[in-house]
Amino acid sequence: MKLLFSYTFSIVGIQLNTKNKPFFLSVEIANFCNLHCPECPVGLRKISRNEKKLFDFDLFKRIIDDLHSQLISVILYFQGEPFLNNQLIDYIQYAHKSNIYTSTSTNGQFITKDNAKDLVKSGLDKIIFSVDGVSQETYEKYRVGGSLEKTIDGIRDIIGWKNELKSLTPLVEMQFLVLKTNEHQLKEMRQLAKSLNVDRLTFKTAQLYDFAHGNELMPSKSRYSRYSKGKDGKFSIKSRQPNRCWRLWSGAVVNVYGEVLPCCFDKASEHSFGNVNEQSFPACWHSKNATGFREKILQNRKQFEMCRNCTE
Repeated sequence: MKLLFSYTFSIVGIQLNTKNKPFFLSVEIANFCNLHCPECPVGLRKISRNEKKLFDFDLFKRIIDDLHSQLISVILYFQGEPFLNNQLIDYIQYAHKSNIYTSTSTNGQFITKDNAKDLVKSGLDKIIFSVDGVSQETYEKYRVGGSLEKTIDGIRDIIGWKNELKSLTPLVEMQFLVLKTNEHQLKEMRQLAKSLNVDRLTFKTAQLYDFAHGNELMPSKSRYSRYSKGKDGKFSIKSRQPNRCWRLWSGAVVNVYGEVLPCCFDKASEHSFGNVNEQSFPACWHSKNATGFREKILQNRKQFEMCRNCTE
């Protein structure tokens, strides 16, 4: 409620001198990936990575200790594949001990019967599997370098151990990124999700970086596209994008280097609020950079390229 009041008053131009903390946090567990997805800056190696890096576990514990009284949810992914961090279970368990809802997202290539059991026992609340096709041919058009069979086996292993251990968690969600290459398989995907007995199937619209003049991955079904064609023949995002953004008050991202970022759309880490290796998270969250960025969003959100491609 304090965050909501602060956000509401800020919209009308009244700045409250509050020291609130966000209630959800995304943490970049690993900054690299095994796949080469065509619209992913990490998969395409468009984002410069000086090194393959994992998030420091001691730093993670310090952040959780700083925020646990207000933190409701920790999302254990940002860029990269979280299962490339062999300590992922430890991160989940530490947040779980503080009664924080934990979730992660994966391409499913590294789930085994052994770590599936550990995941179910860890207290993980939700896991998202990216499954963008019901055949290998369709799946690999986007998940380049991935195996659909491995992903399906991973889902079966998680659900199998949930049943074996009589656990209600993690919630298993299959996420289907709707593209021109796979939109013909929507019905088959529903059938696959039902046969696997997953808890949820989500059809997600794709964020495309080059969309103004169309994109070969843009689906023909307008319902599943983030973009619409204008009278000038150019495509633009459908959302209205008012000069405000609740996410800048309610949540944040911490990348693998410890930089506090405004949201998950800052994929290149261009708008750092500060670094938690150098100061506390609250100090970063209430820094001049953070305050200045929020003020600019309230004045003209579209001045930031990352915001012009946002659905929030």
